[in-house]
Amino acid sequence: MRTVTLEQPGRFTFGDTDRPQTPGADEALVRVLTVGICGTDLHAFEGTQPFFHYPRVLGHELAVEIVATGDGVTGFEPGDRCAVNPYLACGACTACLRGRTNCCAKMTVFGVHVDGGMRDVIVLPAALLYRCTKLEPAQIPLVETLSVGAHAAGRAAVEAGDRAIVLGAGPIGLSVIEFLRLAGADVAVVEKLPERLQFAASHYRLQRYYPSHDEARQEEPSGLVFDCTGDRGSMEASIHLLQQGGKLIFVGLINDRVSLFDPDLHRREATILASRNSTPAEHHRVLDYMESGRIDVSRWPTEFTRPEKMQNRFPLWLRREAGIVKAVIDWS
Repeated sequence: MRTVTLEQPGRFTFGDTDRPQTPGADEALVRVLTVGICGTDLHAFEGTQPFFHYPRVLGHELAVEIVATGDGVTGFEPGDRCAVNPYLACGACTACLRGRTNCCAKMTVFGVHVDGGMRDVIVLPAALLYRCTKLEPAQIPLVETLSVGAHAAGRAAVEAGDRAIVLGAGPIGLSVIEFLRLAGADVAVVEKLPERLQFAASHYRLQRYYPSHDEARQEEPSGLVFDCTGDRGSMEASIHLLQQGGKLIFVGLINDRVSLFDPDLHRREATILASRNSTPAEHHRVLDYMESGRIDVSRWPTEFTRPEKMQNRFPLWLRREAGIVKAVIDWS
């Protein structure tokens, strides 16, 4: 079967690998339909992704189709389309026992720590599959993306009327905006790329939107600041957008140290939170919202392309060419 491997930063290889045949107990054999490309994949291509080793088959944002199921699997039929939970938690560590499987001490992420979905057919635990009845394959990978936003908003315990600002209007930033909007928050955004800024402002009808931190600082600070950039400069400056007693939530990840000036932190009596991954409950919530129409990502600027184009397109996506928010690979 076709398999694409990221052999080293900047280089994919296209080859054939053995096709799995029969799923075991509690497993499902699935055909890959689409693969969403996120910051993790782009940073792996760039060579800057933490917790990553080469060579690796990428692909953790997936739409798949059931081919066959093993013993003990119920609720699925051949042909069912599914979203995939890419987080394999141990179930036994302190975090897992508290229900925080998203930060499992032994977390394994499909397509990051083990080979992922850039293959024709794969075998997955059936418990990680969520049947989709209405979504198209191009939208199904965004269940995982949006779940990250749902988790970040949950970490902040956002309430109606909260003044919030999101730094970065990429897919994760937009996902956070979605759930702030649903919670009734007063949302602003900072984004340096004009196309992304304009899309976020117009799509979500935002009254406050800024091309830089400096411009955002000219107005009243916010009680909730979500940094979704994964950029050190932005992360270190984000506290200057925070109200007294506010919460600063780091959603974006960077393979570097981040430094804050302690008096800026103490003067505000600020709460600093990290937000990592998402939980199965959040996946189910997102899927319900997408299929019911409460969340509609059909207008997100998306590039839909084929696997053979990836080698040339990845460098352009890294540069965020033409304001593309989401790239999706058609694997069918």
